[in-house]
Amino acid sequence: MKPRTLVDAVIDEIVAAAASSRILPGDRIVEAELAQGLGISRVPVREALRILESQGLVVNEPYKGIRLRSVTQERIDHLIEARVALETAAATRAIVAGRNGKREVQLLHRHVDELELMGARGDAYGFANADTSFHRALCQLSGNEVICDLWEMLSRQLTIIVGLSTLGKRMADIVEEHRTLVRVFGTGNLERMTKALDDHINVQTHAVDFLGLIAQRRSEREAERKLATKT
Repeated sequence: MKPRTLVDAVIDEIVAAAASSRILPGDRIVEAELAQGLGISRVPVREALRILESQGLVVNEPYKGIRLRSVTQERIDHLIEARVALETAAATRAIVAGRNGKREVQLLHRHVDELELMGARGDAYGFANADTSFHRALCQLSGNEVICDLWEMLSRQLTIIVGLSTLGKRMADIVEEHRTLVRVFGTGNLERMTKALDDHINVQTHAVDFLGLIAQRRSEREAERKLATKT
């Protein structure tokens, strides 16, 4: 594993803030404020924002500055479509290659255990990170580096989406969805695996009203700000 850098630390901080709804889609990210808050120079912050812009997490708009990318239903639909395609291909390849035995199933269960632990702690970012780690491991079992590389390009966006989903969905329900995925993966039934992934990624994600949750959280945050100003 490559050593962690300041740029990595900045990226993690921005993703963590977004996944735990401290930064909401559409919010401005001020380079100088972020650098000051982390106690570092603006150089790694600038590089981190450049990387996140290339991955579609932030946008740099003239006269508006850098903002966390807004969430639209179309964007969510596109992410879901890409995830279903990549993860179905990964799971299918893993099963056909026989990489769904006891060792592989135990590996996935360990990731679900971490997911459950983060849920018990109420840690939205830790939970979203564990969710991402589970699906990364599933893709890696495919043995297809191209699938893994393509999936990795979406991984940080997925972490943020999962974190936001916890505003309106019980973490325990999400954990159980992953337990189901592992059970079906272990059976090696391709048809059931395809259906389980579609239910988890497509059906269940579409059941979450992300736009409503973001609007509600923004309203709550504004109320908290006003209350803090009065006191």
